[in-house]
Amino acid sequence: MKLLEFKDVSLTYEKTEALKNINFSVYEGELVAIVGPSGCGKTSILSLISGLLKETAGEIIKKDSLKTAYMLQKDSLLEWRTVFDNAKIGLEVISPASRLIKNKKKENLFYINSLLETYGLGEFKNKFPNELSGGMRQRVALIRTLAVKPEILLLDEPFSALDYQTRLVVTSDIVKILRKEKKTAVMITHDISEAISIASRVIVLSKRPGSILKNIELNFKENDPLKRREEALFKQYFNEVWNSIEVKYE
Repeated sequence: MKLLEFKDVSLTYEKTEALKNINFSVYEGELVAIVGPSGCGKTSILSLISGLLKETAGEIIKKDSLKTAYMLQKDSLLEWRTVFDNAKIGLEVISPASRLIKNKKKENLFYINSLLETYGLGEFKNKFPNELSGGMRQRVALIRTLAVKPEILLLDEPFSALDYQTRLVVTSDIVKILRKEKKTAVMITHDISEAISIASRVIVLSKRPGSILKNIELNFKENDPLKRREEALFKQYFNEVWNSIEVKYE
């Protein structure tokens, strides 16, 4: 099922053209990674999907009542709240006029509890963020995002604050969670290897104004990010993405 579609979408900030003639779709169950040089409009695409920004030209067609949730670069956990209380923040901030009462029902809190148990945080649910490792904090941030039951997760460089080794492990953990929960996600990253290791498709943007240079379907045997890096296809895809970005600078 198609969840959203960008049709000839452009975006201009004051007199600066950020995006130009963007065309792509996102289908249920996909994990789409967007890469490109700094300042090319990657984050702007997430803001357009979430509704934080409005396109200047073109059209964004969304499935009716499409629910999105945003996961930022930093975990942004509140240090004075427990892991469980951090995970349920999304349910508390939804407007009372819409879903607040529904989201406070016992089944929603049970869902958070089950996520914490399933993904290795059950024994830490009454701990505070400063008692967790960087990888565990990031899992809490993801569970907080999943708690509102979005149809699309928007991931804004969610692993960039981690050291390299932790980043590899956490990337693998997060991908397993997304696939097990059957979630659709759009992620932006500067890391080409990271994008190829986790995504079902990679979209390559040009320098500003961002336009799509490549829309690459990835056909790996493995879904695990670490195992993908060992496949011969990994290097081929890396070169395809890298050369697409470099061509724009010539």
